[in-house]
Amino acid sequence: MNMNNLLSFSAIVEEDIEPLTLIMTRAFDEDARIHLGEGKTDGPEGYNNGEFLRKWALNTSNGAYKILLDGELIGAYILWVNDNGNNYLGNIFIDSSIQNKGIGRQVWGAIERKYPDTLKWIAETPGFSKRNHNFYINKCGFRLVEILNPGDIDKEMYVLHKEMSSFKSL
Repeated sequence: MNMNNLLSFSAIVEEDIEPLTLIMTRAFDEDARIHLGEGKTDGPEGYNNGEFLRKWALNTSNGAYKILLDGELIGAYILWVNDNGNNYLGNIFIDSSIQNKGIGRQVWGAIERKYPDTLKWIAETPGFSKRNHNFYINKCGFRLVEILNPGDIDKEMYVLHKEMSSFKSL
């Protein structure tokens, strides 16, 4: 990836729902295809028709941001930032056509810098999604703390935590 590319973020608005739904559908369906086989699709309820983004990204108190690369819409992320410092990554997705180029890691780094008072990040990802596990654990520093519904291919979820340093810069 050309490191001169400029990532920017802005709040998701209604006009973003349709193009973000197409990107989200491609990203989630590509992950399902890789791990579950050709013709397989999978994602959270409403991921492929706009309902998910309307419910979780619009008119909510959580952080919901579209991701732009050199001004082009390439994905989004949704967070819940809490007063207690335990924050949740609802989801992050990058268009499948530009995955595996270090962009996700750059986005995660920007999220960490935006919320420096976070004590712990919490995320969940499907058990089948080995690529997600690699991203969160090996690239972003999360650790696996629990497996929900182990062995159930349709319901298995990995719960991941990332403890942030208690030492803040002066």
